Amino acid sequence: MDIQMKRGLLDVCVLAAIKDEDSYGYQIIRDMKPYVEISESTLYPILRRLEAAELLSVRTAEHNGRLRKYYHITPAGLERIETFREEWREIMSIYKFVTKEDFVNDKE
Repeated sequence: MDIQMKRGLLDVCVLAAIKDEDSYGYQIIRDMKPYVEISESTLYPILRRLEAAELLSVRTAEHNGRLRKYYHITPAGLERIETFREEWREIMSIYKFVTKEDFVNDKE
């Protein structure tokens, strides 16, 4: 898969992981695991990039005597998810066009 496409997909996956409630790094990885494998070394640069783009915000809170960063999706982050959904419809349409001959050949 094209690295830029994968990067964009992972960005949206991270946003989706925090869409309904604030979360922290380890929990984001666990929430994404059934769908996509992501390591800490991949996640944290994504989180920093999304914060710089103002798609999420960060707050620090104490948890069991340690400071933990919690990530919160911003309105711009929610908008990015919606934009992705619209883009995905177009991608699926292109996919159907590209693979239509495969479906015809499978029926023969």
